[in-house]
Amino acid sequence: MTGAMYAAIAGMKTHMNKLSVIGNNIANVNTNGYKTQRTVFRDALYTMYSSGSDGTATVGGKNPAQIGYGSQVASIDLNMTTSNFAPGNPMDCMLYGDGFFLVGDKDVANVIDPTDPSSLKSLTLTRVGDFQFGPDGYLVDGNGSTVYGFLTVGTDPDGKPIVSDQLVPIRLPRVESVAVNTETGEIIENFDPDNPPADIEWEYRTIVRYPVAAKDDQGAPVSGSDLLNPDVTSSRLEDYWPVDDQGNKVGDTNPLAFAQIDSITIDRASGQITATLKDTDEQISIGFLAVGNVTNPNGVSHTGESYYSCGAGAGDLQVSMLGGIGSTLKTVGGGMLEHVNGSLAPVDANGDPVDLSDKARIGSAGTTKLYTGGLETSNVDLATEISEMITTQRGYQANTRIVTVTDSMLEELVNMKR
Repeated sequence: MTGAMYAAIAGMKTHMNKLSVIGNNIANVNTNGYKTQRTVFRDALYTMYSSGSDGTATVGGKNPAQIGYGSQVASIDLNMTTSNFAPGNPMDCMLYGDGFFLVGDKDVANVIDPTDPSSLKSLTLTRVGDFQFGPDGYLVDGNGSTVYGFLTVGTDPDGKPIVSDQLVPIRLPRVESVAVNTETGEIIENFDPDNPPADIEWEYRTIVRYPVAAKDDQGAPVSGSDLLNPDVTSSRLEDYWPVDDQGNKVGDTNPLAFAQIDSITIDRASGQITATLKDTDEQISIGFLAVGNVTNPNGVSHTGESYYSCGAGAGDLQVSMLGGIGSTLKTVGGGMLEHVNGSLAPVDANGDPVDLSDKARIGSAGTTKLYTGGLETSNVDLATEISEMITTQRGYQANTRIVTVTDSMLEELVNMKR
């Protein structure tokens, strides 16, 4: 008799778990990028009341008789179907399909290998693309996590971007910052040191805060006409700190400053991030957004704050670019990608084509598409959730009635002695 009570208690616990999932879904009905969850029940333990038997020539068989002991949660599934587009800020991004944006630590020294599954799984997945550039120049989401992608490292003769094959945090480009008192001018580079120009004009592109100390090969300061030394380059200046007019170090500011940006756009077809410089209206390619695809999108695990992890059950994580570009990418150490016959093809550091037939391929973006200027809404169907809430409530009430009836029967049993 008490078996009915235990079965009902198990059913009550199961319905309470389902109600918790429903409550979480309803609470996130307006949460951008939220994916609804579904609770699936299964029956629990059974005891054999009587076993079954096969029939004979004279007697028919009988079925086994079993008594169950309630229900339990079989699974809590994610519904990763794409929801609707909600217009928002110009840099907001939404993925249509099974892809994820990749975010993580901004430490550029920790370069992620796109073909190493263990390396990729250290990144965090998200469907919420509320992106903006932070004060340190990194592209971050609304929670402050750094967005990963492929940086543009140059342009080919046709003006198309050459893209690094290393998956790194996306960051604004930095330009040399030199202190001058003139209002206009342009630095003339790569001149003949034996026949230097009489005048040097420089038209600044960025506002300069500090002068930069330049030194020759022996470490001696150089100035004036000595700056015509061809060994004094922007790459050499990276190793020196800003100084005041007495030569004293000022702060910890790197002599390279961020480019002054007027506007930033994200291409829907390729995920390319393009910046328009102030004053000149010149457009430069910053990089490309990376998209992660897992074997089983419904198998990812919630980690909070609209983030997911690619754990057991999700399968492998592949990284790609949008617009079909990802299908042409392969990993090569220290290499880059440039446009060849209309698509990105791998080249080495010298720009020579690389044979990658034996290299691992970075996955294709598949059918995943990018929409810009808005975010993905929650895919919670409020009508469905309320209906599920009603049936769950009634199921819970029915189980409580079993407990009440069993208690009444036990009371009658006890009263038999009286």
